[in-house]
Amino acid sequence: MPDSTDARVAVYIDFDNIVMSWYDRVHGRNAYARDRQKISDDASAPEIVDKLGKAMVDVGAVIDYAASFGTLVLTRAYADWSAPVNAVYRSQLVARAVDLVQLFPAAAYAKNGADIRLAVDAVEDMFRLPDLTHVVIVAGDSDYVPLAQRCKRLGRYVVGVGVAGSTAKSLAAACDEFDDYDALPGVARTETEDPKTDAATSTRSRSRRRANDPAADLLERALRIGHDRDDSEWQHASAVKSLLKRMDPAFTEKSYGFRSFSDFVKAHPKVAEFDESDNIVRIRLSPERH
Repeated sequence: MPDSTDARVAVYIDFDNIVMSWYDRVHGRNAYARDRQKISDDASAPEIVDKLGKAMVDVGAVIDYAASFGTLVLTRAYADWSAPVNAVYRSQLVARAVDLVQLFPAAAYAKNGADIRLAVDAVEDMFRLPDLTHVVIVAGDSDYVPLAQRCKRLGRYVVGVGVAGSTAKSLAAACDEFDDYDALPGVARTETEDPKTDAATSTRSRSRRRANDPAADLLERALRIGHDRDDSEWQHASAVKSLLKRMDPAFTEKSYGFRSFSDFVKAHPKVAEFDESDNIVRIRLSPERH
């Protein structure tokens, strides 16, 4: 895999797929299919508002995870953005510089609209942007297997993200690397998960106790992503800061009133531990955050 400092990443999100899959993950198998008509008829009904709220997708967690591979060159999300279930995410996505691709299904249950458009755009981008090194496909449908295989043949490192229990094994196998959305740093563990789940997955996907300010939350997420990336407890401070900048290009410790990145980290002892005992400054997640 190319070094993350040189990597250039393209992200493609089948948003309908992730939203529906996560809804089923939270509320039970086929829950979205059962509630689809109610959502379409009146998404403001108290029962629907409550269920949609509990099944909100953490857009930031997905984009931050993708940014851990390198510089995000483009990020696209495909959906019918006029649908209430998707419309609530528009401001979040636009704030993260995600290009919203509008799909107009020919029928209420039209299939493969996002699949085909996403695949065509991805292949075109690989020829148009030859310096792309990574392709991140956020979906779980086996229809994306040919796309993943083509991306690999064209020399790209393919990363997949899908909801556990709703992802085709063939898609995971077609990628160079695959992670469950449930296990991304920052994503709360669902109530429907089996408490006897594999310990490693459970640890990564458990609900995160967030700090009181967004910068601390960003720092914690970066440390978790870095740890998951190479399974190293201690991380170089420069690598952590580089990841923070890729996750949030607007980040600067000075905007939070700190003279240096070291001072910023030291100001969050409940989130991170700091080691400057030798020439290499290192940081790790505070034990109480595990």
